[in-house]
Order: sequence, then C-alpha cells, then structure tokens
Amino acid sequence: MSAPPAGEDAYRGAVARVGQAALAALQGMEVAERRLHPPLVAQLRQALGPARDRLEEALEAFAEAAPADAVLRRFHEQLAAGAGEALAALRLFLDRAAPHEATARILASLGHARRAQSSLYGLRGVLPGLEPLFLEAGAPAAARDADPTPPEGFRAGLFEAPPERGERGGFSLYVPEWWDGAAPRPLVVALHGGSGSGRDFLWTWLREARSRGFVLLAPTSIGPTWSLDAPGVDAARLVSMLEFVAARWPIDRARVLLTGLSDGATFTLLAGLLEDAPYTALAPVSGVLHPASFALGNLGRARGRRIHQTHGALDWLFPVALARLARDELQRAGADLVYCEIEDLSHTYPREHNAEILAWFDPSLALAI
Repeated sequence: MSAPPAGEDAYRGAVARVGQAALAALQGMEVAERRLHPPLVAQLRQALGPARDRLEEALEAFAEAAPADAVLRRFHEQLAAGAGEALAALRLFLDRAAPHEATARILASLGHARRAQSSLYGLRGVLPGLEPLFLEAGAPAAARDADPTPPEGFRAGLFEAPPERGERGGFSLYVPEWWDGAAPRPLVVALHGGSGSGRDFLWTWLREARSRGFVLLAPTSIGPTWSLDAPGVDAARLVSMLEFVAARWPIDRARVLLTGLSDGATFTLLAGLLEDAPYTALAPVSGVLHPASFALGNLGRARGRRIHQTHGALDWLFPVALARLARDELQRAGADLVYCEIEDLSHTYPREHNAEILAWFDPSLALAI
C-alpha cells in the first residue's frame, strides 16, 4: 500500500495530537476531582497547567487542519467539540476567582469534563487511544469491541429521556453495547449531588458499566437537588424510571443498587428505606442520615438491609462525625452495614471505590485483574 498524501498524513498527526492531549486533560481532571480539597486547590492547578497548554496548542493546530471532505468534517467537528469541552474544563479550574465564586467555577469545570466525555464517547471506535476513558483495564474481550452488532431488535448504548416540563428532570441511561439481552443484568441507579444532573453523573459510572456489563440509570432531580424535605416526590419518580427501564430491558430485580453522592447519598438512604422501595442494596457516598428518616420509620425498615456507606475523613461539607453518627444509627437498627471511611477523601467522589462497591453489591461484577 502506498503512503498517504502529505496532507492526509499531516491531518492524521493533528488528530493524534489533539486526541492524546484531550485524553491527558480528562485523566488529569479525574485525578484533580478525586483529590479536590480546599487546601490543595493551588497544588492541583499547578499540576493541570501543562495539560491546558498542551491541549491549547493541539487544538489550534487541529483547527487549521480542518478537512474539506464532508464525512471527515463531521468527525473533525465532534473531536473538536469534545476536546474544546476538555479545554473549557481546564480553563475554568485553573482561572483564579474570588473566594465566593471559586467553588461554583470548579463545579462548572467538572461539568465541562463530563460533557467532553459525552462528545468523545462516539469516537472511541476510530480513536482507540481514548478507550482508557471508557473502559477498565481488566474488561473482558467482549466489552472491548467498540461497535458490536446487537441482536435484531435489541437496543443498547446511551439514551436520554428529556424532562417532561421545565429544565430539569428526566434521566440518562446506559445499556452495555456488548450485552445481547439474553440474561437479566443488574441495574445501578446513580444519584447526582446538589445542583448536578444525571447526564453528567452518568460518566462517574459508565466506564464500570461498560466493562462489567450492568445497566446504568442516572436520573436528574426536578429541583436543584433531591426532594429531601418531601422524599415521596422524587422517590416515586425514581421508581417510575426504574419500571420504564425494566419494561424494555431484562433487569434482574434481585440485583438493583441505589447509590449517590452528597445529597444523592442522603436521598439514597431516604428513598432506599421507604416502604416497598425496589432496591436490594444501598451505597451512599459522602452523605448523611436525614432527620426525616426517623419520622418516616426508615430505621425500622433498615434491619437486614444491605448498605455500603462511604465517607471521607476530610469532608468539609458533611463532617465525618455525621457519617459516624449515621453508621451507629444504622447498626443499632440492624442494617447489614459496611462502613468505609477514606482517610484522604474530601467532599468529592472516590471513583476508584466503584470497584469495591460493585464487588460488595454483586461479586459476579468483579473484574479478574
């Protein structure tokens, strides 16, 4: 085979550079998010600076290499959009802000990082270098096929159910592409934190869902956060969403995990212990036991319930003393409780802890690494 024309070769080089720079940027953001703690922000910014510079240079060269071919143009625009979101994430994280704006800017930067993953996910088949974002190292061979052929009539991949009204509500859903639907699979329902969305929080679990073969449902609250003062409102919506999914895909009702971060964790304990809740296990991360749990009789229903509680010793929003109080109350109530206190975790998500939660929830979801 003859060598490609010089222009084509140069374009391939530009694609490779921007793809590698975007990967490095998003991996850097994941590390920064895991280590996010107010005293460490300056250090995290310093570590991310080179990734921003590299991505800026790569994107500038990539923009100048825009192809004339219509098919390639669509690919070019999608890659540019994903890399652009990654760059926006870095810039927001790195830009100095007034103290009262800093937290909001960092949270916004994490949202851009999630949207970058959303844009880049569809390119994983043509840019295999992006796979570390979307697949665990020990994933089975079947999961490594970026574009498997599904059985006739079976739908898999990413789905969005937009809100019925207003700007919030609805859910995001991921069904592993390599699953053929022949045998029921576990379902993980993942709840975002305050001011978050299911569309963004989905990416906190998608890599594991694709690698291990479970269905992932990420709802969005109607309000800015979950209905903590009226649990039945969002709890009923969650059950409705679960039923919608189970009516279309074979879900194993004996393996349904409800988990969440921050307010999503607090709501996990509220909604998950309501009467007739359909969840077989609960995994709150960085949340607390809401006072309504006592009034609703939730603790009376906690006996024998499988709960995996995770909290950071450095949590500045919900101090670890509150988590220990919740632990003690749940243990007194007779819950089948695993309590995990992470020494270096602040009020953020410990992505590496997903593996432990999944192995506890369902040993068949553990990877052979």
